[in-house]
Amino acid sequence: MEYKIVISDPKTGKSYQYDVKDEKAKRFNGMKIGDIFDGSILGMSGYKLQITGGSDISGFPMKKGIKGSKKLRILMKGGSGYRPKGVVRKRKTVKGEVIDENIVQINTKVIKTGSKSIESLLGIDKEKSNEKV
Repeated sequence: MEYKIVISDPKTGKSYQYDVKDEKAKRFNGMKIGDIFDGSILGMSGYKLQITGGSDISGFPMKKGIKGSKKLRILMKGGSGYRPKGVVRKRKTVKGEVIDENIVQINTKVIKTGSKSIESLLGIDKEKSNEKV
């Protein structure tokens, strides 16, 4: 089991991707959109993150308000998964709000920041310095 966690920082406007496998990934099963979790799961001590969405293995987006983890075809007039041109409603397939093993990407945003920067905690500073050499 593997998830790609996208961490968005509203203060800087940057987003970071972090891959989570096996035991760490199992901790996310059963969480819902809107849940807040401790960043120490990802090695980001002092941070609090909130789940804002995600997508499944087929690319269908998660939608808040759909109970469970099933796929449904719902009539939408806009929002996550559909951007209409004009006043049009359309039936679109979306995934429920609960994370299960079919989810590939989980989108999060930073609620509370820690003492160190996200880049240093995720090891992104080291990668940038190696690319310049």
